[in-house]
Amino acid sequence: MKLNFQPIGKEEIHRLETALLVGSLFRPEVMEEIRSSGERLTWVDSLAVAAGALARSKAGMSVSEIADELGRTEQTIREHLKGQTKAGRIVQQTYELMKEGKLDIEKMTFDTAPIKERLEKIKGEIDEIISML
Repeated sequence: MKLNFQPIGKEEIHRLETALLVGSLFRPEVMEEIRSSGERLTWVDSLAVAAGALARSKAGMSVSEIADELGRTEQTIREHLKGQTKAGRIVQQTYELMKEGKLDIEKMTFDTAPIKERLEKIKGEIDEIISML
């Protein structure tokens, strides 16, 4: 199913929001931030709010509507949408990467074949190293 970058309706908004969150979470700098941060839950929550805000903004919702729906202040939503927060900047960058076709979230989240192939390759390399010992 093709992702709509100007979502219409709740289903498309949620699909874009999920894609933005997953795409952002798997970026190397975000993985490192989560790994090294003592504020993991806060960091992931900020990404989720920024992804939700951007998806709803692209659907034409006002800042006030977004704030009400996400249970955050209008100021928080504005900061994410303007890229004044690190989470907001990362989600916006993820949006642009997806829009430009440089990040295919569907393959990333639903196509497990490449992961299995990589695991098999790594397993083979480990077996090879063990046999040399």
